Amino acid sequence: MIERIPFEACPLCDARRFESAAVGDCSSHPLYVRPLSPVMVWKRCCACRHVFTEGHYSEEANRLIFGRANEHQQVGWQIEQQRVTWARAVERVLPHAAVGDWLDVGFGNAALLFTVQEYGFTPVGIDLRADNVQALASLGIEAHRADLAALDFAERFAVISMADVLEHVPFPRPMLRAAHRALAAEGVLFVSMPNMESMVWRALDLQQANPYWGELEHCHNFSRTRLHALLRAEGFEPLRYGISERYRAGMEVVARKR
Repeated sequence: MIERIPFEACPLCDARRFESAAVGDCSSHPLYVRPLSPVMVWKRCCACRHVFTEGHYSEEANRLIFGRANEHQQVGWQIEQQRVTWARAVERVLPHAAVGDWLDVGFGNAALLFTVQEYGFTPVGIDLRADNVQALASLGIEAHRADLAALDFAERFAVISMADVLEHVPFPRPMLRAAHRALAAEGVLFVSMPNMESMVWRALDLQQANPYWGELEHCHNFSRTRLHALLRAEGFEPLRYGISERYRAGMEVVARKR
């Protein structure tokens, strides 16, 4: 089995000079299965300083990983607790968008969509896991199992959320371009992920306890600086930075389509 397809160039800036960043062990990850290698090798782009894995998983490897889901990725998981947590994230978006269709890319347990529906938005979800899509559709919410770029959503959405998604995608720029096309004029993008510039990240490294070097599903480790630069390059203007309550060292960024 071909496990990983090497990145021949930086997936953000296309530069071809890398240096070693870290080596992680993913063998304790809940989704790890043999014959996948337990070793994750991370590279740093010498041009833009972005950090990414040496390669992204092949389709065959992805079938092994996405054949099942973590409990917290299943529709309806901890629905009451998640409602409260996501409400605070939604309220960061409300000053910039308060009505319309809201698309959540990689909706997972769907708690964000359930919450935005309470606030008056029309929820729409995309996810790679067939069981999740079926479960959400059974609740009367529009759900798709497809890549965002493959769907015809031209200027439909007031808000698109990618909560802990971009770090999973081998090539984030095409996804951001698809989001730009799918957003209405001055629509809002909400993104979240770990922030490797945070002091918490540095402390975890010093303690040799940083879980993200062994995060099986991740292709990237973003910094706030690199994320903001990427968003601007793809036609978004960051409006607000926030601290994620859901993951260690996490950040949340609200940006507007230019």
